[in-house]
Amino acid sequence: MNIIIKSIPNTLTCLNLFSGCVASVMAFRGLYDMALLFIVIGAVFDFFDGLAARSLHAFSTIGKDLDSLADDVSFGVAPSVVVFSLLNEMAMPEWLGAAGALLPYLAFLISVFSGLRLAKFNNDTRQTCSFRGLPVPANALFWASLVVGCHDWFVGGAINPLFIVAGVVVFSLLLVSDIPMFSLKFKNLSWKDNKVSFIFLLGCLPMIVFLGMACFAAIIVWYILLSIATQRGE
Repeated sequence: MNIIIKSIPNTLTCLNLFSGCVASVMAFRGLYDMALLFIVIGAVFDFFDGLAARSLHAFSTIGKDLDSLADDVSFGVAPSVVVFSLLNEMAMPEWLGAAGALLPYLAFLISVFSGLRLAKFNNDTRQTCSFRGLPVPANALFWASLVVGCHDWFVGGAINPLFIVAGVVVFSLLLVSDIPMFSLKFKNLSWKDNKVSFIFLLGCLPMIVFLGMACFAAIIVWYILLSIATQRGE
């Protein structure tokens, strides 16, 4: 029975990894809504594997490494494929010539920098109660939600694909930046101790109501801006 209990966190992590693999397949097929769904499912498993490990005191070196692998697939590879597939649908500027066919591959910078972010997180003792740089699940949700919510606008020629690539570069740098980002872990329900988190959640409500499937993207931007505005030089 003890072996079964100790295996629960790693099982949840494997389900996160499985969800990321399915999300990647969905993205390659252009089924962006399904890719977003499985990224969200992966994020749920990612939340509960850590919770289970803490509750059951089932920490292990293997579990830590497995968690990073699963996260880089679900929140690194999967959103990379989402953006890669989107860029392949978009009309490239004629002046790029043959280089236009290579441009979509820059989407995989998300995978590379997500891996760097995870390695940094695993070895940074400052990130126990807050984060340094954008968390990889937040980055994944931003890209998948943005593509689902604004797909027709993107492929309709309303935006130059170079702006998408520029966004990939900016968010990749945010992943490995040293900008303090707050955590939504509540130790209690007092306003004083959780003011930033409460302000964040209240700001999310109108986005959820009015922005449809693009709400995750808007929420992540709100999270970044609020983190920058409230950082205290930690």
